[in-house]
This record gives sequence, C-alpha cells and structure tokens, in this order.
Amino acid sequence: MKMQATAPFETVDHNALPHATLGAMKTNKETRYFVPALEKGLDILEALASAQMPQSLTDLARNLQRTPSELFRMLDALERRAYISREPVSEAYHLTLKLFELAHTHSPVDQLLKAALIPMYELAEAIRESCHLCVLNGSMLVVIAQAESPEPVRLSVEVGDRVPPLRTASGRVLTAFLQPAAQKYFLAGDPTYKAMRRTERVALVTELHRIRQEGYLLATSTRRTGLDASCFVGNPEMGIVAALGVPFLPGSANDGKERKLIPTIQSYAEQITRALGLTPTVTKGPAGR
Repeated sequence: MKMQATAPFETVDHNALPHATLGAMKTNKETRYFVPALEKGLDILEALASAQMPQSLTDLARNLQRTPSELFRMLDALERRAYISREPVSEAYHLTLKLFELAHTHSPVDQLLKAALIPMYELAEAIRESCHLCVLNGSMLVVIAQAESPEPVRLSVEVGDRVPPLRTASGRVLTAFLQPAAQKYFLAGDPTYKAMRRTERVALVTELHRIRQEGYLLATSTRRTGLDASCFVGNPEMGIVAALGVPFLPGSANDGKERKLIPTIQSYAEQITRALGLTPTVTKGPAGR
C-alpha cells in the first residue's frame, strides 16, 4: 500500500520491496598512475585559467617551475588543438573558448544526475532514509532524482514534482545561494514571500543568510510531522547548484538524531560537488547546535 503524505513530494511507502543493491554501480578505487605529459598539459591550462593576463613562455616556465624547453612542445600541441592561442603582438598565450564549449556539450542537469547517482544511493543506505535532489526551475522547485531508503517503511519523493520553493527546506537552501540581485528579484515575485508579514520577511532573510554561511537547513516540515534536512550541492560561482534533501520519517531509528546526521549528508553533497569537477564552497555545519 502506498499512501500520499501531506509533505511536498512525499509519499509513505509500506511495501517491503527489495532495495536495489549498488554492487553494479560501485567501483573499487583504481590504482593511480602518473602521466607526466598529461600532468604538464593540465598544469599549463590551469595556470592560464588563473592568470589575469596572457602568459609568455618564460612566465609559464617560472610559474610552473619548469624549463621553457619542457613546455614548448606541449604549448605547441595545445595551440594546434585550439585550447590556447597567442596574442598577435606579444605572442603570449591565453585560453580559447574550447574548454567552455566542451563543458557545455551536456546540460547541467545531465551532469548533476550522473554525479549524484551513486552518492545518493550510498547516502540512503548509510542513514536508512530516502533522499532526493532538487533544482530551481524558474519560480518552482523541481525534483530531478531520488533514492529510496532500504527500510520497508519509508518516505519517497516523486521525480518531476514541482512545488513553491519557500515552502520547502531545499527551496530555501537554493534561494539562499542565489546571487544577491537574483535573490532580490526572485523574492519580489514569489507568492509565498509576498504573502508574508514584514517580521516574517525579516526572519526569512536572516535565515537565508545563515543557510548560505553553513550550507544546510534543518527545519520542521511545513506540511507534515517531522523534520526535513537539505544541504547545498555545487558552486554558485559556476552556475551549477542543487539541493540534497532528506525527509526524516517520524518514529524511525533517526528520530531525535537528525541534527547529528547533517555532517554525513553534507559529506555526500560534497561528493556530488567534487564529482562535477567543482570545488565545494561551504564548510560542514555544526552537528551539535
């Protein structure tokens, strides 16, 4: 039997369906091999990406602590493949848009789904709770993935469900990580925000500021009994953001322990961020607050 819960997206599933194992998805850590030529090429690309202006061969050799002769052939190969180009007068090197083009071959959602698949199922196994991944789409929060708890009684989330963001923990997390101008514009048009009293708006802005500092929200669900947790995924500077949500089932083994599990949830959110090739921008929140 499957009952619709009162919380956004959520249903309570009493079917003791077998939980999919992750054996096929998990891989053993591979032996790390050192590839000098590849390392050299990546060092050059990263050095040019971080430089404020085009770099000469001498500049690159000094910054990378290599000799010009070590870098010359690699620079020639990268230039022939259009990853870098030279200024017409100084002949200093700079990046082209080739890497940008490659990065946008697949949509951000496709990249999120691939990066989140294994960490989400591992999180569900680790804490014995279901979890889901959400993104903002216009004025709505959309669930793009979910992993069910292995427990026979569990909360589950409908992939594709759309709800007003400020009514959910994940929606507030994503609102908190909007750029200031975008956040102001979003709130001005959000029906939930417009219906708030002045004191409620002030409290919300304070909450959003704290969420951006700590990277998570643990709050009482507005639509059901129990707590909802959500942790930030991605890097707002790169325009790839999502929220990893966990609706805690009241009366479960985690009842009363929800806050202590925040660092665990954040560690899996960080795994997803790193799998995207991004650097995490938030510090794990305190477990004992």
